[in-house]
Amino acid sequence: MAKRIEQVGVIGAGTMGSGIVQVFAQAGYRVALNDVFPEQLIRAMEAIRRHTTRLMEKGQISQAEQQAIIARITVAPTLEEAAQAQLVVEAIVEQTQAKEQLFASLDRASPSETILASNTSSLSISRLAAATARPGQVIGLHFSNPAPLMKLVEVVRGLATTDETHAAVVELVGALGKTPVTIQDAPGFALNRLLIPMLNEAMFLLMEGVASREDIDAVMKLGANHPMGPLALADLIGLDTCLAIMEVLHRDLGEDKYRPCPLLRKMVAAQHLGRKTGRGFYTYA
Repeated sequence: MAKRIEQVGVIGAGTMGSGIVQVFAQAGYRVALNDVFPEQLIRAMEAIRRHTTRLMEKGQISQAEQQAIIARITVAPTLEEAAQAQLVVEAIVEQTQAKEQLFASLDRASPSETILASNTSSLSISRLAAATARPGQVIGLHFSNPAPLMKLVEVVRGLATTDETHAAVVELVGALGKTPVTIQDAPGFALNRLLIPMLNEAMFLLMEGVASREDIDAVMKLGANHPMGPLALADLIGLDTCLAIMEVLHRDLGEDKYRPCPLLRKMVAAQHLGRKTGRGFYTYA
């Protein structure tokens, strides 16, 4: 087991994947980014350049620091190339089968001492670990969105995760300037077990005509001191992601209180997924 992590691979160049890459590169780590879609890699690098340019314009980093951040990132054309690291973080679509297949591939492609981590929002780390021959070196590394801004990282221990793996990842998260919170493997972990049902209930309020979207969001911003209302937050997270997490909670915990709102299902079916598609509970330019 590698005791000190210096090089990282990230699989999946979507919103979360690109944000995670930026976090590691800003903290001085060399990062290899891979995605099955080449165009997604281009978009991810553009997003990282755009976000770090904003930091430079705000005076938070210098131009030299921005150039150094970008220089630490390598676009890896193959999974095997990205897997040659001491830590590989999976950030692909929130589907169990796809993640299991990826973990099995990473297990074959990466060095025996490599830690395999998942940024899953809700799926079982123990189940993903079982797809590998190194379950002790599999762990959850759940960044909050947007990863460069949010301090919380849930470090999720699977049933077989070793103390050594856990300690290495907790130390790493601290080195990133984030706050690690250790969670035992359970559906939705802690953050989404609390958060997603609240967003779901806001959707029920809207569907039932109890209040408008603006008023529902205002209630939580002004009455609970939340920086963002639940419907706007759902748009930011992605309504498809919200639905996927609710389905995991409903299926794995077996309680009706986790039943996804029909309005949420309808909007996802219509591909009104929030900010990433330009339309969700609100419309975005």
